[in-house]
Amino acid sequence: MEPLARLPVFLGLDGKRAVLAGGSAAAAWKAELLSAAGAQVDVYAEEISDELVQIAGDPPKGAITIHRRAFAADDLKDAAIAIGAFEDDEAAFIFAKTARAAGVPVNVIDKPTFCDFSFGAIVNRSPLVIGISTDGAAPVFAQAIRAKLESLLPQGFAAWAAAARRWRAAVKASGLSFAGRRKFWHLFTAHAVTHANDAPSQDDFDRFIAEVKGVGVSVEDGTVTLVGAGPGDPELLTLRAVRALQSADVILFDDLVSRDVLDFARREARKMLVGKTGFGPSCKQDDINTLMVGLAKQGKRVVRLKGGDPLIFGRAGEELEACKAAGLAVEVVPGITAAQGAAAKLGLPLTDRGHARKLQYVTGHAKDGKLPADLDWRALADPTATTAIYMPTRTLEELIAKATAEGLDPATPALAIARATRPDQEIVSAPIGELVARMREAQLPGPVLVMLGKVTAAVATASQGAAAQRQRG
Repeated sequence: MEPLARLPVFLGLDGKRAVLAGGSAAAAWKAELLSAAGAQVDVYAEEISDELVQIAGDPPKGAITIHRRAFAADDLKDAAIAIGAFEDDEAAFIFAKTARAAGVPVNVIDKPTFCDFSFGAIVNRSPLVIGISTDGAAPVFAQAIRAKLESLLPQGFAAWAAAARRWRAAVKASGLSFAGRRKFWHLFTAHAVTHANDAPSQDDFDRFIAEVKGVGVSVEDGTVTLVGAGPGDPELLTLRAVRALQSADVILFDDLVSRDVLDFARREARKMLVGKTGFGPSCKQDDINTLMVGLAKQGKRVVRLKGGDPLIFGRAGEELEACKAAGLAVEVVPGITAAQGAAAKLGLPLTDRGHARKLQYVTGHAKDGKLPADLDWRALADPTATTAIYMPTRTLEELIAKATAEGLDPATPALAIARATRPDQEIVSAPIGELVARMREAQLPGPVLVMLGKVTAAVATASQGAAAQRQRG
């Protein structure tokens, strides 16, 4: 785990005493927040704002009692938390020092130097609560993130989170095994996400229990999910892919998978690199199959995470066959393949009524690592096609030679795209007959995708224009 600026902790305050020193409008917001969490709030201030008086008269939950006098050290007795609202740094320092001496965690509003903890921005779907902190560096940014999350999370999630709390004891008492109970909560979550604004009912509970029991002994076995990680940008993950990563016990990932994608995985999941680098040291496919099946047989939920789309040059067929032969439940979650991701980032249409009536995906090497002998060379030479060549680095020169011998115009526009969709994406544009030499000059890092066809001409022109502009600058 990377270092944390703050430890996110959700503090239970229901029925506990909170001390608030200060009567400003900012203090009023903190009093409302503490009351909403169920705290019994004692406010100490000689001057009380109208906002604070109004909130104290109609608190959200816990009572708010106003004491019109200055705070004293004895007021911290039996307090679970202390909040101060002071303009003066010396007063803030004394309050914080007094609270710490009494063993009470302290926060002074807008003065992080005197704070043991911070509140952050809050998304409230209670009992589902999300806290956002920038460690005081950018409160406005935290509020923007909160607004984004508010728009993404339906209000109905609050009802489903409350239902989860109500049903937890019943699930434990249902007689289901540990694996069965976990299956119940996966069914619950999938349904809640897709039916967020439907009120949860007893019928839902009964249906989830029946579905798990209907699975029978097979729930004791694990599952395998082949997940497409996309070409690199983690924001291109599908929601289904994120849910799979969040529910995994073990994640087997290729070296070409962006590490940023793994940030979406369940924190407790075991993450295992299984090689699969282009032309570099790799795990054998049979070993990966054996590991994947063995872990699932132990009852694990296994995610096999692959770059791009698992069904496009990802050896998914061999892994699906291994799972089916072992009698394991297996699912495929498609991903955005490299050609789609690269084209979208470049604003490049893969098909075009005027120039490209066909889109074809071609692999640059066979099982033995050499150029496939059974490629359709005439199709590669088709001037109305857009062709995406995967894993082409070592065989591209031979592929181009054979394709041009079959009629491919050496002047056909082409692109070599390294690390498609990632922040460090690099592009080399050239006629296909010159592309290999240009790639060598650029020393592109892997993984590399080559695209050729008339539709790539616009990107080549834009790249040349940008290069000319840089030279003039």
